[in-house]
Amino acid sequence: MITSLRIKNVALIEEAEVSFAAGLNVLSGETGAGKSIVVDSINFLLGGRTSRDLIRAGADFASVEGIMDIAAPFYEFVKEGLFSLGIELEEGQIMLARTMQTDTGKSSCKINGRTVTVGVLKQAAEFLIELHGQHEHQNLLDPIKQLQMLDQFCGDNLTAQKSTLESLLVNYKETNKALKALTGTGNQREEQIEIWKFQLEEIESAALKEGEEDTLTAKRNRLSGLEKLSKNTSGVVSLLCGFIAPGQQNAVDQTAKAVSHSAEISRLDPSQEGLHLSLVDIQAQLSEISQDFKDYLDELDADPHELEKIEARLDTIYKLKKKYGGSFEAVLKKQQELTAKLDSLENSEEEIRRLKQMLKGISKEITSLCDDMNTLRTEGAAKISDAITENLRDLGMQNAKFFIEINRKTSFSPQGNDEVEFMISPNPGEPAKPLRKTASGGEMSRIMLAIKTIMTDRISTVIFDEVDTGVSGRTAQQVAEKLMRVSRTRQILCITHLPQIAAMADTHFLIEKTAQNNRTVTNVTPLPQEEMISELARLTGGAKITSATLQAAREMKSQTDAMKEQPK
Repeated sequence: MITSLRIKNVALIEEAEVSFAAGLNVLSGETGAGKSIVVDSINFLLGGRTSRDLIRAGADFASVEGIMDIAAPFYEFVKEGLFSLGIELEEGQIMLARTMQTDTGKSSCKINGRTVTVGVLKQAAEFLIELHGQHEHQNLLDPIKQLQMLDQFCGDNLTAQKSTLESLLVNYKETNKALKALTGTGNQREEQIEIWKFQLEEIESAALKEGEEDTLTAKRNRLSGLEKLSKNTSGVVSLLCGFIAPGQQNAVDQTAKAVSHSAEISRLDPSQEGLHLSLVDIQAQLSEISQDFKDYLDELDADPHELEKIEARLDTIYKLKKKYGGSFEAVLKKQQELTAKLDSLENSEEEIRRLKQMLKGISKEITSLCDDMNTLRTEGAAKISDAITENLRDLGMQNAKFFIEINRKTSFSPQGNDEVEFMISPNPGEPAKPLRKTASGGEMSRIMLAIKTIMTDRISTVIFDEVDTGVSGRTAQQVAEKLMRVSRTRQILCITHLPQIAAMADTHFLIEKTAQNNRTVTNVTPLPQEEMISELARLTGGAKITSATLQAAREMKSQTDAMKEQPK
């Protein structure tokens, strides 16, 4: 339950700190005093949408902080819910905080001092507080919300079935996708096979080899300068071992002559044998080098069209790389993928039969599961209908009959194939009609309260903003008694203008406007017993409070206190 709420710079509230108690907390005040500001502040704290209009004029920011104590009946539900969001429940207490800046309009949110997104704050709040504003009754008119309410009543069994159904639907979708990939539509499968065959043949016919491109590129670079290579190589060969000019000797012949002279020197002077041998080695090396250059010159003259062939091969490699991934490895991977796909498609009849059988089995499971979900919902709807009808009698709708109509759809969703419609027959003999077409504002308030009375909610705090809309007299008393009963198991915050409801308060707050330093300020003040009597008298008799209205207020409060002391 909310134990403390601190509001700063929200609309007309400059600063207010409110300590709520267990049971029924009533907030009342004159029209326009700012009762809705408190609800707007709580909605802001719970991650609701808002704008900079929320911020008090002249203030730099607006902030709302709330501290909640989680009692035993709700502890595990809240703990598990917060844990799923990565938030730990510290010693049964949690603090929410949200601040909005005037200049940017952006808000910052914290849970137990840790900064979180607005989305996480809103998700966490769903485990803590349920707020029914003046327009929240419209949820009762939405078939989707109606289905959620019914499912909530049906409990964990239905939740588990919905989880299983969601997994089955994912499996069905994936299996169906795999089947379509194999079968295609019309000529799609044959066309795909032809495309893949062409691509595979294109890659295989190229017969790419690893490192081939680098080798060919180097060779192309060499051959692109073939004329210069031939001219220079011929010059080297001529100088080393070819004919130079009449009377001139090439390098090999001159070296041979030098070796002959050095042999004579070493014979006459053995000390120069080393020089002679070195010259012999040089002659041998020079002969080998000359032969290598001759062979290289022969290669250059081997095929005048080789450069064209290399260019064509490199172009083939470039096109394949560009088309199939940008590298030799990517082309090779594409070849492997195409081979696998063709094997799968061309030999897929057995796989198609298997997938079709799988789809049939999954469909059967989905249908069976949806039948089970329908059974649970039908049973739950009957119990809800009877209980709500009984509660509506206590709320002044003695002749109304409420029931939930469930229709089956042919399509499936994670919610099953049920469509839900809340129906009501206000009077005997009148046909039942959808709630959204017949219920008035007052009836909607009572129906919502009837639902909250019988629903096994796991939310510890429920806030009603003017749940008494459209009711008065005896019905108002019945609404008050229902709120009192609900507040025995949950904390209730209720904004009201009815004395019957205010008299049931365990804790009563007065919301009023005052002028301070030429500014209008809204204050939230807890009322002691005697002031509670005065506020009841105001709610009963209007602006003029007499001794009679005060006495009537005391009697009303005394009667409600006695009623609350009765056994549950």
